[in-house]
Amino acid sequence: MQLRTRTALLVGGTSGIGLGLARRLAAAGTTVVVAGRRTTAVDGLESVTLDVTDPDSVRDARDRVLLAHPDLDLVVTMSGVMLPEDLRDPAHLAAAETTVSVNLLGTIRTLTAFVPHLVERGGGDIVTVSSGIAFLPFPLMPTYGASKAGVHAYTEALRAQLAGTGVEVTELVPPAVATAGQEKVNPAALPLEDYLDEIWDLLTQNPTPPEILVRAVHQHRWAEKDGTYAELVARRSQALNTLPGRA
Repeated sequence: MQLRTRTALLVGGTSGIGLGLARRLAAAGTTVVVAGRRTTAVDGLESVTLDVTDPDSVRDARDRVLLAHPDLDLVVTMSGVMLPEDLRDPAHLAAAETTVSVNLLGTIRTLTAFVPHLVERGGGDIVTVSSGIAFLPFPLMPTYGASKAGVHAYTEALRAQLAGTGVEVTELVPPAVATAGQEKVNPAALPLEDYLDEIWDLLTQNPTPPEILVRAVHQHRWAEKDGTYAELVARRSQALNTLPGRA
């Protein structure tokens, strides 16, 4: 994938991996627009307010972005939330509904808004973001894993449906990356700049792999094939002891 001199929209690009990638794209000469619910903290990048849980907000942002940038040819969907849930407590449903609305439906809403533009222009790139947890559940965050597994399946179907249109579809599959406090709770979280270095090298390959898998996520992606799935899920289940009354 060519990542220089593009026109890119990063939905969920106002923090974390998204903001880091946005800055790298801008440094490479790409025109970058970042979108999110809060955009005031984004220095030096064009921004647009977009709430992926609100269909009207998605459509309004699309119209504004395409009016200003009719040559938009790269759309990255990064929005996501990670919420712990106690499945013994019915109150967890609120967290589950929020997670699905942001992670899965937010991705679908965004792509539904921008796919027609990319198809009409006869080419471009879409990058979705799932997670290593899509392939190896983290029981403390059950709906997060389910929503990201849904993003993976949706991405596979989107790639098949867009075959022959000139629009390429790539899935970014992050492991734990040291953003948003992850480094405080997970000492194995990959430093952000190291992660960005690795995905940049993979994204710029020609042809670009359909899944962007850094070394640290291979154990998640291939756990079933490697025969380590049950052991790793059991190990990750120890985090359930952090729930009230479980220690």
